[in-house]
Amino acid sequence: MRRVVITGVGCVSPNGLDAESTWSSLLEGRSGIAPIEGFDASAFASRIAGECKGFDPLRFIEKRNLREGDRFIHLAIAASSMALENAGFEPTEEQKERVGTLIGVGLYGVGLVESTHRVLLERGPGKISPYFMPAMLANLAPGQVSMRYGFKGPCYTHTSACASGAHAIADAARLIRSGEIDAAVAGGAEAAVTPLGVSGFTAMRALSTRNDAPEAASRPFDADRDGFVIAEGAGILVLEERDAAIARGANVIAELLGSGATADAYHLTKPAPGGEGARRAMSLALKSARVDPECVDYVNAHGTSTGFGDLQECHAIRKAVGTPWVSSTKSMTGHLLGAAGGLEAVLCSLAIRDGRVPPTINLDRVDPEIAALDIDFVPAAARERRLQVVLSNSFGFGGTNCALLFGAPDR
Repeated sequence: MRRVVITGVGCVSPNGLDAESTWSSLLEGRSGIAPIEGFDASAFASRIAGECKGFDPLRFIEKRNLREGDRFIHLAIAASSMALENAGFEPTEEQKERVGTLIGVGLYGVGLVESTHRVLLERGPGKISPYFMPAMLANLAPGQVSMRYGFKGPCYTHTSACASGAHAIADAARLIRSGEIDAAVAGGAEAAVTPLGVSGFTAMRALSTRNDAPEAASRPFDADRDGFVIAEGAGILVLEERDAAIARGANVIAELLGSGATADAYHLTKPAPGGEGARRAMSLALKSARVDPECVDYVNAHGTSTGFGDLQECHAIRKAVGTPWVSSTKSMTGHLLGAAGGLEAVLCSLAIRDGRVPPTINLDRVDPEIAALDIDFVPAAARERRLQVVLSNSFGFGGTNCALLFGAPDR
């Protein structure tokens, strides 16, 4: 079986406009959550978010081409560009036919749909941009990246709610292992911090309303959590077949050992009792990699800061892998929806590279039901540890679950 390694990482997040600044922020335990600036949220029940403030798409995209993509596409291009540069990945024209581009997007160009709808109502159908449809379609995130770099392998989008980015990475790795392709750009992108995006999740009572203390609003596993904090961004990996990567002299950051995907078949938004589907996804990831549960050193939890979800995930982790260190980086980044799995894959790779585990912040008092499970959530401050095996969880509405298993390159 061919092995898959990570040779490049790139991201844009509420905590930084590249991978290293994001990583430094998280290791310092800093929150990227703040009052919304992208639109007037004064009338909204939830007025906070993780926005990528200061992001300038013109660093990566020619001005004349900006109209060809919504913000989520701009974020995908930026993160992919940085990941490819980090990997030093410059395939020949012939090799590009075996490079895939798989980027998950949970929604679509929500902001562009909103602004175009206003144009339709105020100015009529004759004023709709001819770029509207391709600029808002989810699959144009990988499509734009593929066209920009000439990658001619499989190119498509996974849309599985908040597991989208993780599913894209898992599928990219399977294509490499099977021999269908030799490398891939894979991850997730999302830009749904818009009036419609925020009001939609608010209507579900899913978002935190701790508006007076945004930095403390995302508090996974805490007894006083009151919902997740919506965020935007992108996280991208460059994946390569191991022998080819070593042959070209690539710097291998980590290995993608395996993955597992399941469905709860239970509820529209709630996870299955006891985290049954999540547990199976983690167990399948371990089985696919032939790794024993006790070998897992760290779990980057889905950990969104919702009451029922956090509890069921903790039950699943306890059953699947026992009691490794567990933390939720969403306590600092907020929830990037379809991009969450991509960003957290970047963070897991860097955790292995540096032997550092990012903390769970805002964990002042562990929910008593969760505390009974005796899990170490790495509260408040990052820790050092040589990491051999790391697990990352991503779950989404509709009961979709994906677990990614990462390993040290010298494992």
